[in-house]
Amino acid sequence: MEPVLPHPEPPSRRRRRLTRRRALIGSLAAAVLAATAIVALGPASQAATARQAEALDRGVVSVHTDSGNLVSWRWLGTDPDNVAFNVYRAGTKVNSSPVTASTNYFHADAPATADYTVRAVVNGVEQADSAHAVQFRAGYKDVPISPPAGGTTPDGVAYTYEANDASVGDLDGDGALDFVLKWQPTNAKDNSQSGYTGNTVLDGVRLDGTRLWRIDLGRNIRSGAHYTQFQVYDYDGDGRAEVAVKTADGSVDGTGKVIGSASADHRNSSGYILSGPEYLTMFDGLTGAAMGTVDYVPARGTVSSWGDSYGNRVDRFLAGTAYLDGSRPSLIMARGYYTRSVVAAWDWRGGVFTRRWTFDTNSSTNTGKGYDGQGNHQLSVADVDGDGKDEIVYGAMAVDDNGSALWTTRNGHGDAQHVGDLDPSRPGLEEFKVDEDSSKPSSWMADAKTGQILWSTPAAGDNGRGVSGDIWAGSPGAESWSSAVSGVRDPKGTVVGSRKPSSTNFLAWWDGDTTRELLDGTHIDKYGPSGDTRQLTAASVHSNNGTKATPSLAGDILGDWREEVVWPTTNNTALRIYSTPYETGTKITTLLHDTQYRTALAWQNTAYNQPPHPSFAIGSGAPTAPRPAVTTP
Repeated sequence: MEPVLPHPEPPSRRRRRLTRRRALIGSLAAAVLAATAIVALGPASQAATARQAEALDRGVVSVHTDSGNLVSWRWLGTDPDNVAFNVYRAGTKVNSSPVTASTNYFHADAPATADYTVRAVVNGVEQADSAHAVQFRAGYKDVPISPPAGGTTPDGVAYTYEANDASVGDLDGDGALDFVLKWQPTNAKDNSQSGYTGNTVLDGVRLDGTRLWRIDLGRNIRSGAHYTQFQVYDYDGDGRAEVAVKTADGSVDGTGKVIGSASADHRNSSGYILSGPEYLTMFDGLTGAAMGTVDYVPARGTVSSWGDSYGNRVDRFLAGTAYLDGSRPSLIMARGYYTRSVVAAWDWRGGVFTRRWTFDTNSSTNTGKGYDGQGNHQLSVADVDGDGKDEIVYGAMAVDDNGSALWTTRNGHGDAQHVGDLDPSRPGLEEFKVDEDSSKPSSWMADAKTGQILWSTPAAGDNGRGVSGDIWAGSPGAESWSSAVSGVRDPKGTVVGSRKPSSTNFLAWWDGDTTRELLDGTHIDKYGPSGDTRQLTAASVHSNNGTKATPSLAGDILGDWREEVVWPTTNNTALRIYSTPYETGTKITTLLHDTQYRTALAWQNTAYNQPPHPSFAIGSGAPTAPRPAVTTP
């Protein structure tokens, strides 16, 4: 296979890259000039070690509306508290006085083509220009993508490709986030379904559509929501993100190099892959080259030991990224949740994988004994005990930063969980979760530090969906609701609204206030006790993952702290990014520098996608958002 090489860098891109470098230097210099104090992030409010984070550019966007352009940008964690900003159009300042109370500015009556930059002002001294704004001329920005060629399975079934989940990371080190996109064949399968599938393909794509590389995971990685959980993060602190994913014989990296045996075919007659080696590979984010490959932990062993003999439960994988030492990110790779669950933590340092620890519910020497069957179709990462180090919230149980068991509610498996400061009136973080065991509570909220159940709802069979977030200003803290339980509940479990939202799916901070909006399918709605109000209907795009109806990605990836939503176009030739057109008077540090939120963006693609939550509350009446303690390469 021929390698897919990066396109030659045109002069215009080189100028933009150098501009970003200068802006980054200006931002870091501003932080030094201001001699800002490091403020601890999260629920513990204690002096914390600064965490490694991305050295981001200003992320300026210009969203065109009928009345003009909303220009917004990032307040970086490395900026001083008292930073102000000036907005320039083609070198001419458009604001009359420095912007201090927010990180957006509405430029009335300006055309969609207006070219903007932003300059930070520190102690009255104006810093360097930012990179030029990304223009959302029609209210959205298209990133061109190219589907892989389709094929035919051994039993004669033809398939094509659809753009599926995406993640972000600075793959080339220029301060701007790039996409890693998963292409899924149209014959992808749930683990419970037999049949062959096409290969899963990953692309690294810049915001201008330049494809950096293409990785083909090969015939020995089955395609579906539970098979390929990919992590995009700067694990070694070199300023560029890596890509970690499970591989097998025949996986081909971005330079055309084959991992393992190119000729091996481990598929059985039902399309399952229940034999052959399994690997974990770290890929270079810039080139797609495989930099290191080790055996996947845990090995599948005896298929039936995971809950069935035909190949459903053995191949349920989860992945995440966690700051287990409090300062640098580690890779989390896991297998199983219906019966046995195994979580492995890896460090990637100096081009080498080192396994930090392994948590196994089957180990007689592990304190995880008795924690079997508690996993979800996703995980969350958060410092739940306030010690500055992250834990893994794995459904109805939590694993401590050192790999030992922390707590379990024994309420069993479920399809959705949310971890954040859902109840700002009490210290620490909370978890809201739904369950499908007909003998257990259908939903519950627990103290994320101890697992103590704070409130629950009666058993109601398989409660398949649940959401928690502050969507209504009429009640403080997060509202929680689920598909099998009536009413909307406040953080104490009291029903505060009889009408549930129209969606039990995703969330996004979209308009100008601090309550969160409902994201479902290809639209965004504002919740109200008497009815939802449509705020966005995306044009010519599709949602992903069947009835889950999730976008490729939703999160704060550009502009101010509000969240962008990324859907593939209907014909799968572009990732269409929507950014809010609403002005806000609220100023919050970019959520990308809150590491709980940033790691949540990394695990968002894992199995049944869930929305990210920061380590602090954002909502009506919530305390002022804290500044993060971060360092950048």
